[in-house]
Amino acid sequence: MEVFSRNLFRPIRKTRYVITLGPHAYYWFALQTPSNSRRALKKRVVPSINVPAQFDILLGDGQRDQLEREVLPNHIHNARWFGSKARSFRNLKVTEQLPVSPNADGARLWLVEVNYLDAPSETYTIPVEIASGESAHSIAQSAPQAVVAHFAQSNGAILCDAIWDSAFRSQLFDAIVQRRTLRAQAGQFVGVAKDDLEPQDPGVSEKSYVLNAEQSNSSMLFDNKFFLKLYRKLEDGMNPDVEITRFLTERTEFPNVPAFVGALEYRRAKAEPTVVCLLQRAVANEGDVWTLTVDALGRYYERMLERKADFQNETAPPGALLDELIGGVYPEKVKLLGQRTGELHLALASRSDDPAFAPEAFNAMAQRSVYQSMRTSLRRAFTFLGKKLSDVPAKFRSEAREVLAAEKEILAREKGLLDRRANAAKIRIHGDYHLGQLLYTGKDFVILDFEGEPARPLSDRKMKRSALRDVAGMMRSFQYAAYAALWQPAMRKEDVPFLERWADLWYRHMSSVFLQSYLHTTAAAIFVPKNSEDLQIMLEAYLLDKAVYEIAYELNHRPSWVLIPIRGIKHILQVA
Repeated sequence: MEVFSRNLFRPIRKTRYVITLGPHAYYWFALQTPSNSRRALKKRVVPSINVPAQFDILLGDGQRDQLEREVLPNHIHNARWFGSKARSFRNLKVTEQLPVSPNADGARLWLVEVNYLDAPSETYTIPVEIASGESAHSIAQSAPQAVVAHFAQSNGAILCDAIWDSAFRSQLFDAIVQRRTLRAQAGQFVGVAKDDLEPQDPGVSEKSYVLNAEQSNSSMLFDNKFFLKLYRKLEDGMNPDVEITRFLTERTEFPNVPAFVGALEYRRAKAEPTVVCLLQRAVANEGDVWTLTVDALGRYYERMLERKADFQNETAPPGALLDELIGGVYPEKVKLLGQRTGELHLALASRSDDPAFAPEAFNAMAQRSVYQSMRTSLRRAFTFLGKKLSDVPAKFRSEAREVLAAEKEILAREKGLLDRRANAAKIRIHGDYHLGQLLYTGKDFVILDFEGEPARPLSDRKMKRSALRDVAGMMRSFQYAAYAALWQPAMRKEDVPFLERWADLWYRHMSSVFLQSYLHTTAAAIFVPKNSEDLQIMLEAYLLDKAVYEIAYELNHRPSWVLIPIRGIKHILQVA
């Protein structure tokens, strides 16, 4: 381990140890056993703290160093909400703490600053508490990922993530709906609620549980009436999730979002308020639209396999037969989804009197900025793909090479943005729009999570953009669903090659249904190009840009899935 940066270098083995030094570079190393270093990153090991289970001792001068150098880095690195695992860690420090509970060792809200060698620092929210006895045992059994550390001197006591304590969840809820001001060390936490919010029954806050969905934040449900989201990664300024949800609730008549109820803000002198929590009305639903779609695809594939002998040598069945095979229910849902997406964009563009939401001209300067961003993303992703080609499954590598060879053509298609003057306005958009961002109520759709891509800076996520970015995101999501359903464990491997072309046919057909419904809804909108050729060029550029982004993402997270954006690019370019 390098002493100053705390970075772990590759393990020492019996072979020669090779390291490259830059000009004037030097390192100071400390040797660690594998169980204390690299293995700990692969398999989660909960550390022990050899002090009494008391916060004043834990954060005292004598023990704070262990907390900030060993305990919290280990916890954060293993947390699923931590999105910067690939960065080179330098150090960490607790910059703010709020005693949420009146008890001396009750729940506290920590703001933790994480510093890197290769990136700007980030701030994360970590609610913590000291639990003992039956409470500690229950948390360790039901949510082992919540245990931050064991106290060696206290029988069974643990330092844990406080969201798993119902009392802490209740205190967060009450702070918002009762508009409390809670004083911390360097600032204050302020509850903000709608002016017309009715008084809540005390029992509501006492009936809560944590949602276990894989995501970058922590979510809680209260009495099936309210949904509370605790943001893990914080930035100064209004979170677009809160800003857009509140705007749609209070200033438009768009009903297809969970209504804004309130928020918890962290405020300091000479700094913009930072949103820590968002409280919304809960929506009764049958599940997310991603799951709904994958289930519909499973039935579609079953129908295709039943007719396998009829289509063994065909590339596409007649239109009426295709509609029968796909099934009439899901396409109707996609039409409604296209309509609701259009209505969302119309609502976001409806208030020219609000500077944060007033549509803006998509002028030549904005077009050039978008193109430059696309070009940079393309070069970065394709350089990465070239280096990681050996990580791509062997049977897909030839297709990856095809797409790599098409880099100039992709750039030329994206450059088409500069050659047209579409005069379509920029507006506030969802920013991370896909099938997983919607709930299905049984009759309609509810759109969630306006936070944008958490990896992007807050200022970038609040920019006004072409509405076609959201459209492209949803169209790309149809392909992801088609292949995810195809690769489910229940699917027989020998059936996959036959079904692949029918997966492509399905997602392209559904994308067309969605797009036509969207365009019908937004026919007179100022944010949609009036000229069909302009529309085609812009949409194609955004589809390519989204697929290029997906290549880099999949190479980092799921190399076996990189085939999806690779084939998507081939289809857009009509290479396949």
